[in-house]
Amino acid sequence: MIIVDNALKAREQQGKPIRVGMVGAGFMGQGLTNQITHSVPGMRMAAIYNRRPERAQHVYRYSGLDNIVMAGSQAQLDQAVRQGQPVVAEDPFLMCRSSEIDVILDVTGSVEFGARVILDAFKHGKPVVLMNAEVDATIGPILQVYARGHKVIMSACEGDEPGLQMNLFRWVKGLGLIPRVIGNVKGLQDPYRNPTTQQGWAERWRQNAAMVTSFADGSKISFEQSIVANATGFKVRSRGMSRGLKYDGSIMDIHRLYDLDEVRALGGIVDYTVGPAGVKIFCLAEHPDPKQRHYLSLYKMGEGPLYPFWVPYHLVHFEAPNAIARVVLFGDNVAPPLGGPVVEVCAVAKRDLAAGEVLDEYGMYTTYGEAVNADEMSAMRLLPEGLVEGCKLKRSIPKDQVLTYDDVELPKGRIADSLRAEQYRHFRGESWLEEHIAGTQGVLGAPAATYA
Repeated sequence: MIIVDNALKAREQQGKPIRVGMVGAGFMGQGLTNQITHSVPGMRMAAIYNRRPERAQHVYRYSGLDNIVMAGSQAQLDQAVRQGQPVVAEDPFLMCRSSEIDVILDVTGSVEFGARVILDAFKHGKPVVLMNAEVDATIGPILQVYARGHKVIMSACEGDEPGLQMNLFRWVKGLGLIPRVIGNVKGLQDPYRNPTTQQGWAERWRQNAAMVTSFADGSKISFEQSIVANATGFKVRSRGMSRGLKYDGSIMDIHRLYDLDEVRALGGIVDYTVGPAGVKIFCLAEHPDPKQRHYLSLYKMGEGPLYPFWVPYHLVHFEAPNAIARVVLFGDNVAPPLGGPVVEVCAVAKRDLAAGEVLDEYGMYTTYGEAVNADEMSAMRLLPEGLVEGCKLKRSIPKDQVLTYDDVELPKGRIADSLRAEQYRHFRGESWLEEHIAGTQGVLGAPAATYA
């Protein structure tokens, strides 16, 4: 990281810090603003948008910044940023269109809103860094097509698990080993948790109850692992990745959970486990050279054939500035997909659902998300968890049943639906989702081409 450190110091000395425009001012945005303000020379949080402007103001004040400018016009925002004043944008697109902003950081967790902001950023030549696993997992591959078309970068974030896992994956490959399993470790797994059950924990840590629920019910980790799958070509063994296999043993023996022949046949797998303690992410890899296996045994890495490598923590907002710097200064993408989706996240009924109900968003009361291989997702026309909000059920759905597009009426005019249909056509040559949207809504929805 010395290259990044030196480049940031040079920007600081030149008086040209990286100017970040952040969309979303929740718990992570608050910590990140404080981190950039006090610990990252050569970078500053230049402008923030949040649906509740007072929350964006709070984030600045939490970080010790005052003289905050409320910008309702492009001229106001641009002038305030030039003068070095912290800005709260009344419209996120002001940041996308500003020549005074170097990069857009999406911390919203929203798929539909995130897609609109991201495409507008691309249109105005802005790179985007995502702390929004939901949009990346749902329509990230097709958004990458748009990014390349505009010659900009859309990148996942360091600190968040996908970036952390990809850094470990590349490091292990650099040692000459062949990664076979990439795992994410949780402390809790219960698909039926909801904001009511998680309220106390959320209040204790001053977090959003819905976001906390998405951690507990497995949705968030499924989004995260699909990003890693798309960046490596690895698959899941089964829908839901066994819903987080509980493992209380040593990390040195975690390879016993996996059959190497099965893993090889799939080309590698992504997974998550509940435990072991003291591990946040892990990578299991084999070495083709028996001479090197002898050395790995000497270095107390076990007898193989799968050797464990792991990281005991993820520090999210502490590490996020590294991704911002990599993108802006070096054009380096943290976790780009290899092509189209390999793993996606389907919606599953969290309880018995009645015909006519309108589904709430992920991390709420009606659904949870499970990772599934893209071939199965498409063949079964499964509804993505990232786009459940606002869908109206045509029929009753029993608890734990997977939802399909045929089970719901989609909200009209969503850009994310159009992008998802385009994603299937672009990467898989399939038109069924386009035809479904056109057949049920009369049009394909908001045409993504208008943002090109």
